[in-house]
Amino acid sequence: MYVDITGIILAGGHSKRMGVDKSLLLINSKTVIEHIANVMNSVFSNNIIITNTPEKYIFMNLRIYKDIYIGKGPLAGIHSGLTHSKTERNFIISCDIPMINADLIKSIVVYPTQKPIVAPFADGYIQELCAIYSKSILKNIEEILLNATLEDELSKDQKYKYCKIRKLIESVPSEIIYSTNKLKGYFEGVLYNMNSPEDYIFIKEKLDNQC
Repeated sequence: MYVDITGIILAGGHSKRMGVDKSLLLINSKTVIEHIANVMNSVFSNNIIITNTPEKYIFMNLRIYKDIYIGKGPLAGIHSGLTHSKTERNFIISCDIPMINADLIKSIVVYPTQKPIVAPFADGYIQELCAIYSKSILKNIEEILLNATLEDELSKDQKYKYCKIRKLIESVPSEIIYSTNKLKGYFEGVLYNMNSPEDYIFIKEKLDNQC
C-alpha cells in the first residue's frame, strides 16, 4: 500500500445524460463510488473525495473537499485535490469508471518516468481522469483556470470541460502510456466511462458476471 501517494476521487458533474447521480447507482448492492473507493483503499493509505455536494458522500468516511474554482469542470476538481493533498504524487480517478482494478492503478503508478503527469491512452482517448498528477504543476493548473474564457464557461459542448485538462497536458511534461498491453490489469473496456443508462446496464452486467 502506498503511503506517499494520495488517491483522489472526483465526484463532480451533473450526470445529465444519466438523469440521476451516477456515482450513487448500485452495482452488486454497493454504490459505484464505493466500488471505486474500495479499490483505491486497497492501493493507497490516504484517499479523499472532491465534490461540491459533500453531504451525499458522508457515508464514505473519507475526507471530502469542495472545488476552489467553482463551475470550471474536472480540472478544478484536480486542482482542489492537489491543493488539499499532503503528498507530491497523486492518483486522480473520476467516479464513473467502476471497472477499475488495483493492478492497473499500480501499473500506472510505477510506470518508469519522472514526468508530473502519467496517463494511459485507451479507447481512442487520453484517460486523464485515471492518471498520476504531481503537486508541482498546481501553478500551471491555476493559470489555465484563471484564464478560462467566458465563451468556455457558456459553451453547450461538454467537451470544453476536458479541453482545459488537454491544455494542461500539452503545457507540462506528460507521459502518455500508449502501450497499454504493458499495463497489468488492463483489458479492453476497463476504463469505460459510465455516462448513460445504457452504459450503466452494460457495466452492471459486466460486473455481475464477475461475481
